[in-house]
Amino acid sequence: MYAITGITGQVGGAMARALLDAGQPVRAVVRDVAKGAEWATRGCEVAIATMEDGAALAEAFKGAEGVFILPPNEFDPSPGFPEALAVIDAVKEGLEAARPGRVVCLSTIGAQAHQPNLLTQRTLMEQELGKLAVPMTFLRPAWFMENFAWDVASARDAGIIASFLQPLDRTVPMIATVDIGHLAAKLIQERREGRRIVELEAERRYSPNDVAAAFADVLRRPVRAEAVPRETWGALFKSQGMKDPLPRIQMLDGFNEGWIAFEGPPSSIVKGPTTLETVMRALVSSES
Repeated sequence: MYAITGITGQVGGAMARALLDAGQPVRAVVRDVAKGAEWATRGCEVAIATMEDGAALAEAFKGAEGVFILPPNEFDPSPGFPEALAVIDAVKEGLEAARPGRVVCLSTIGAQAHQPNLLTQRTLMEQELGKLAVPMTFLRPAWFMENFAWDVASARDAGIIASFLQPLDRTVPMIATVDIGHLAAKLIQERREGRRIVELEAERRYSPNDVAAAFADVLRRPVRAEAVPRETWGALFKSQGMKDPLPRIQMLDGFNEGWIAFEGPPSSIVKGPTTLETVMRALVSSES
């Protein structure tokens, strides 16, 4: 049996469906019964636990052949990342108590970076969970293609996408969430010992200009990318409700300056088959 946290999200959901399609038993770890209802109808066991409750996670992971850890995203963390540290401590407690056969943990491209940024939350997670005496795989995916869901309205209505990835012709590693879920399902079924890192991106890399072109193709109207001046980011993010935009700015700098990147050689990076155009089509369709 495979216990999956974050099953109500895109990655966890894709992983769970892949395992169920393969005839594997799945336990959905959710915050409340209502969130698990859909998965119960699909034949999953349902366990109730928050990601900050180590005792509840231990019970949810009990007897599992494999556990998938998908830590919640904290986009506006407090200084020192206390929110992430609380989750890390609880997950570590749960895994130490349950001792599953193996663990796959969703991390991120650039988790090895020493410079502080929003993704440091995943660096801290790898450092702590990597100490456990449990076979551990850290899955480091590229920039999520689904992040461009925020741009559908402006692309459709104004023919513009505002880009924080710059310069506009520079390509960035990206990946579709369905490919992350499918790879996670494969990895969690593999019997192996020790700790490993698996990095994942699409078969080709895309620039902001490529994203605009993909929107244009799907929307059948001209769409162009516009670079958002870096000096405006802090005030803009605060106007959108962020208390401390610095970690997000540092993360964007990392992508734009190239120090948020894959750690392994190009030949070691797993390639996902889903194209940007496929994801853009789905995003536009869901907003129609």
